[in-house]
Amino acid sequence: MLELFANRTYRRLFLAQIIALLGTGLLTVALGLLAWDLAGAQAGSVLGTALVIKMIAYIAVAPIASVIAETMPRGLLLITLDIIRAGIALMLPFVDQVWQIYVLIFLLQSSSAAFTPAFQATIPDILPDERDYTRALSLSRLAYDLETLISPIIAAALLSFAGYQLLFAGTGAGFLLSALLITFAALPAIATRSDAANFFDRTTRGIRYYLATPRLRGLLALNLAAASGGAMVIVNTVVYVQSVFQGSESEVAIALAMFGAGSIVSALLLPWVLETVPDRIAMTTGAIIIFVCLLLTSAVSASWQHGWEALLILWFAVGFGYSLVLTPSGRLLRRSCHKADRPKLFAAQFALSHACWLVTYAVAGWLGAYAGLGLTSLTLAGLAGTGILIALVVWPHRDPASVVHTHTNLQLGHPHIEDARRNGEAFVHEHEFVIDEFHKAWPSKQ
Repeated sequence: MLELFANRTYRRLFLAQIIALLGTGLLTVALGLLAWDLAGAQAGSVLGTALVIKMIAYIAVAPIASVIAETMPRGLLLITLDIIRAGIALMLPFVDQVWQIYVLIFLLQSSSAAFTPAFQATIPDILPDERDYTRALSLSRLAYDLETLISPIIAAALLSFAGYQLLFAGTGAGFLLSALLITFAALPAIATRSDAANFFDRTTRGIRYYLATPRLRGLLALNLAAASGGAMVIVNTVVYVQSVFQGSESEVAIALAMFGAGSIVSALLLPWVLETVPDRIAMTTGAIIIFVCLLLTSAVSASWQHGWEALLILWFAVGFGYSLVLTPSGRLLRRSCHKADRPKLFAAQFALSHACWLVTYAVAGWLGAYAGLGLTSLTLAGLAGTGILIALVVWPHRDPASVVHTHTNLQLGHPHIEDARRNGEAFVHEHEFVIDEFHKAWPSKQ
């Protein structure tokens, strides 16, 4: 993996990602403390609402932002969004009303909903070789996992000699440093094509192309499985540790670290695994691991002699399966579109995957509070199992890049069918198949 850093542009972008993620981690800690200052015992409700607002912003803004992004140079877009995020972070210490938190969080997460897909869509342009890109995806997964481990440590160190307001300053500094690094990265231009379609058509194109592609419908279903496991860990770890096992805050951190450790191990192994195992098998295996772990988690209780140890093992396994599902997703997206449509497809994945998280967060939180952890885990296992079954049905086992297909909507002489053979009024040919303006639906027979 380390040879990727010989690419100067990728090296700067990866460092920018690391720094921005650390800043975001500091923001998570600071928001909790700010919510406590403003709402006291109702801080959990404030944070829960902020989380819902975050998901709504991600779902609603990403497809729109992908269209607006076409009007700006890629580097300028990413730098501008980083500066906006820094400005919002630096405003947060001065709020004195809960509603102000909600407004600023919506603006901040809307900026992230525009930034993240555009950033992700840049990496395959920089690393066109699939093997290099797979390694970059694993490094990106590692960056996210390490952030969850390192940011709380940095936050605790800063809080030992200053107030939480300093954490917001750290967040702002992280975004500004990210913008600076992107400034010095030589980013390729966004591939564009002449497009006379109206704004609504362009906004929804990514989602329509995504849902028309069988392997991406399978990816969405597996996203539901990954979100089911992730939501159980993120929302209910503190409940398991402090309520079921009467543990300490440090043990909450240990349990969450086990989830992160499982994800890290999986991300490290994946570049080698995916050289011999198809994406569909690897990702489905990860989802099955999550499903089994959620079933077992439903039985975890204080009555188990080794219940605490069992929870740690299960969380490690959930993290392992989680990374197996999510890390290869960029490979599927790159394989499923033309370069010009890549930002829209990444934005569609961003929005649709977070719609899954919105559902699973609600189940993990509300059902956990009113029906207990056992039923909550079984319900999330049911969602994960449903996602697995859907993926197996809609994502064909045989999924070649090149597909024989028929055109009935193009006239003789059209350049796209110059190599096709005529079959009555139709034209038949074979090439690497993706959904686009000439191919509105996937061939029913392959």
